[in-house]
Amino acid sequence: MTMIEPAFAALIAAQADGFYRIVLVISNIEGAEGLERAASATIPTRVIPHKGKIREIFDAELDAALRAAEVEIVCLAGFMRILSDGFARAWEGKLLNIHPSLLPAYKGTQVHQRVLEAGEALSGASVHFVVPELDAGPVITQASVPVRPDDSPQTLAARVLEVEHKLYPAALNLVAEDKVKLEKGLAVFR
Repeated sequence: MTMIEPAFAALIAAQADGFYRIVLVISNIEGAEGLERAASATIPTRVIPHKGKIREIFDAELDAALRAAEVEIVCLAGFMRILSDGFARAWEGKLLNIHPSLLPAYKGTQVHQRVLEAGEALSGASVHFVVPELDAGPVITQASVPVRPDDSPQTLAARVLEVEHKLYPAALNLVAEDKVKLEKGLAVFR
């Protein structure tokens, strides 16, 4: 099996054709692959370590960095930290995440293993607005993939990741073009 590029790489590649421009990439981990990808694409990067900080302090630093860079929409890609309720509310309608399941099913982690254990026929990916509750925000877009009898968590993950590459840039374009907004807890399309 060949290594498939992460969803973040798809966002970088699609920005030339899209209605968005990536202005900053932030990681909480020094040396993260996304930082290297961003630097290679001449996108500014920043590391904000989280160790030893309470969540609200980290989130305040993250918020300040985003606002200083005049970020309008935040896309989480490979950012495996739960954000505080205050941060999610401050960026309401402008904070997106991609999740490797057909939400609302299989929130959280170990998704592919749980899908296989449940004997599901379909899996997929969802791009959603981030709200304070984990993986509970309104879905902007989804796509499914079949679950094959011989799938392992790794083979299923690879097929889902291929779908993510198309979904995330498409969802970001919809939000950037004001074709979808978060209103009263719903994704409202225009």
